[in-house]
Amino acid sequence: MFYETNIRRVEREERVAALIALTPSESKRLIAKGVAALPEVRQALKRGVIIVARGTTDAFVCEELTGDGIEHKGHFAAGFICDGELSVTPASKLMPVLVLRDGSRSDTPPADALREFGENDVSIKGANAIDADGNVGILAAGPDSGTIGGILPTVMARHSTLICPVGLEKMIPSVPLACRATGLLRFKYSTGVPVALIPAPNALAVTEIQAFEMLTGVKATAIAGGGIGGSEGTTVFSLEGDAAQIERTMDLVRSVKGEPAAGRPSSRVTPAAATLGYDAAEQWKVLAHDAGFTLPGVNA
Repeated sequence: MFYETNIRRVEREERVAALIALTPSESKRLIAKGVAALPEVRQALKRGVIIVARGTTDAFVCEELTGDGIEHKGHFAAGFICDGELSVTPASKLMPVLVLRDGSRSDTPPADALREFGENDVSIKGANAIDADGNVGILAAGPDSGTIGGILPTVMARHSTLICPVGLEKMIPSVPLACRATGLLRFKYSTGVPVALIPAPNALAVTEIQAFEMLTGVKATAIAGGGIGGSEGTTVFSLEGDAAQIERTMDLVRSVKGEPAAGRPSSRVTPAAATLGYDAAEQWKVLAHDAGFTLPGVNA
């Protein structure tokens, strides 16, 4: 579901509006600022554990939580879409998952930190799909549902907070339908590593809309999307609030405009899909060899 914000209703005579277009990287920066401002996150920074899993949007969240820059954000993503293909970052290139304990970096392995989770601890994991009902889906190429497969049972059982920062460029008609249409063994052909879309039913989705509302109190409405010449994936928003809110929002917009793209990893596990005849199983075998995966019915 979408993270619920409480915005003040602005009377008609007070209303001021702004029209804002954000590229995907600008949206990621905005969303990261919104996540850092959530009460659950602020509480866990004071007393609690926060785990920020891998992903490019998650890299922006790490920067906002720690104040430390991440130069190669592509290396903070285990999987990525680039050159029109789904691929995976080599394990040797991956940056470590961020674990914060009472606001300070911790050397505790993520899996151990997760085992310590209580109700007030927070897991943050970017998503690859969101629908109009706030359902989120996360792509996984691993046979045990990847990173999210390790997170969900613990946070659900312990009523911990799972936050999914996700831009509206990733909006799809229905996450439940999409999940049923995927699976590692489902595809004969694939332009890249075959994946499953894993639902996260207890996740709180934070999009640009929730970020705007949390940070400045404006009402945000997505009205269009798309672009060319490097602005592909741009989302256009109508923002509404009183004069002071809109001025604060414009200061925020100015701070994220011009945000550089996350950038691609320096290498990928799988070769171009065409070199393997777009054969889904053959591409997954390459990944399995690198990661040590096995899967019944696939000779890895």
